[in-house]
Amino acid sequence: MKSEDAAIDNEADGKISSSQPLSPSLDDTLALFRKIFSNDGTLRIRVIENKHSMPIRCGLIYVDGMIDRDLIQNGITKPFMAYQFTDEESSNPAELMEKIRMEVINISDIMVSTKLEELVGAVVSGKTVFLLDGYAGALNINAQGWETRAIEEPTTEKAVRGPREGFTESLLVNLTLIRRRVQNSDLKFVFTDIGTRTKTQTCICYMESLASPDILKELYSRLERVEIDSILDTGYLAELIRDEPYSPFETIGNTERPDALVSKIMEGRIAVLIEGTPFALTLPYVFVENFQASEDYYINYYFASFNRLLRVLGAFMSISIPAGYVALVTYAQEMVPTLLLLSIATARQSVPFPTIVEALLMLTIFEVLREAGARIPTSIGQAVSIVGALVLGQAAVDARIVSAPMVIMVGLTGITTLLNPRLTGPLIIVRLALLFIAFFLGIYGYFFGLLGLVIHLMSLRSFGVSYMLGVGSIRPQDIKDTAIRAPWWDMYLRPAVIGARNMKRKPSNKRVKRP
Repeated sequence: MKSEDAAIDNEADGKISSSQPLSPSLDDTLALFRKIFSNDGTLRIRVIENKHSMPIRCGLIYVDGMIDRDLIQNGITKPFMAYQFTDEESSNPAELMEKIRMEVINISDIMVSTKLEELVGAVVSGKTVFLLDGYAGALNINAQGWETRAIEEPTTEKAVRGPREGFTESLLVNLTLIRRRVQNSDLKFVFTDIGTRTKTQTCICYMESLASPDILKELYSRLERVEIDSILDTGYLAELIRDEPYSPFETIGNTERPDALVSKIMEGRIAVLIEGTPFALTLPYVFVENFQASEDYYINYYFASFNRLLRVLGAFMSISIPAGYVALVTYAQEMVPTLLLLSIATARQSVPFPTIVEALLMLTIFEVLREAGARIPTSIGQAVSIVGALVLGQAAVDARIVSAPMVIMVGLTGITTLLNPRLTGPLIIVRLALLFIAFFLGIYGYFFGLLGLVIHLMSLRSFGVSYMLGVGSIRPQDIKDTAIRAPWWDMYLRPAVIGARNMKRKPSNKRVKRP
């Protein structure tokens, strides 16, 4: 009993001795599990007997709500109770257990386990443990079955044209969505557990002939160094393994769409999915991906390129409009057309605050409305955002708290920010930084700030790949899927560095011609 007490002590500390042997006594093993899972009302233990010959006792251990009851009843309980064992089989527990595994239980996914740690891990992950009286081991049976959300269109990445499927919180369902699109044995799924307490199942997905071995090795190395007790979303993991943790720009991408993830994998990238979240990570991640949408590849390349240029222009305007307005009105009035300058001066005549205070006040109000619209119920969220902005803006102008030109500037800033939802956070931080620099140093400070931003972006790396890959490249193939989208027949090479292991998507850029 000393070994059992040691196992219980380890469990109380959050650890289970991997060397703890199982007792051949069914009652002792069930008592051990009851102590390990004390105060856990979801644990279910059932003892059943086969009385056709010499009475054979076995025990089933599982967590209620995580198993398929019909599968256990029809695949384990009924076959075991109805099977007629011979006296020779009944007298040898090892042969009897093998007989049960091979011929009695009607479930395909079964493993034999003799370690307590493995069995406890199986129970908490939703599997069923089958114990046989007299045998110092158990069967680890995969009879999982719990309710999952149906496959729906992603709410964060809606598209007018393209697939309507999105990832769910079930890892196996997500992997199935990927496998349906890539029916190739070259697609690899590597599983691991992360989180010392949650033991969250994590899957690394990649094409073996396309993914860079160096990037894959670096990913494995970073995952092994992760030390955290729980992982509930891929956002946890992204912060722990990303490059440049203090940069506002994300160096690891995420997506909720299976088609977008598959397209990244086919370029040589690596995906990371975890149980319990519909968002998958993609790496390496480069800056131009912030302006790309999955719909760009399903519509005409002229219109797709136009949309991308709008997004690039929107990001630039989002960070530049407030800083440029403050710099021109405060320091460089001579650069503003006379009639426009007079109009601005007339509008600001009764405003008691300097321009920087106006800008900060209106930007803060806009961000409050944006956050409120995102948090409150969908049915009224949009109305609150639009009506709130209109009412507060007009009221602020009538009350002479802010000027009408400032309301226009902030409105344009907010609209252009919405063009790039992936860059919302970084754009807000950069916008405020440029605003303060422009207020203190004028138009020179604005340009110095832009220069510092470019230098920062150029210094970033994502798993050894330059964050600005494709920007300013001299290779034509490197810019055919950046701020513009070239036709598919002309993108016959994968991105440099990322797809260096196998650069060719197809042999040449020849189009399919009519016969």
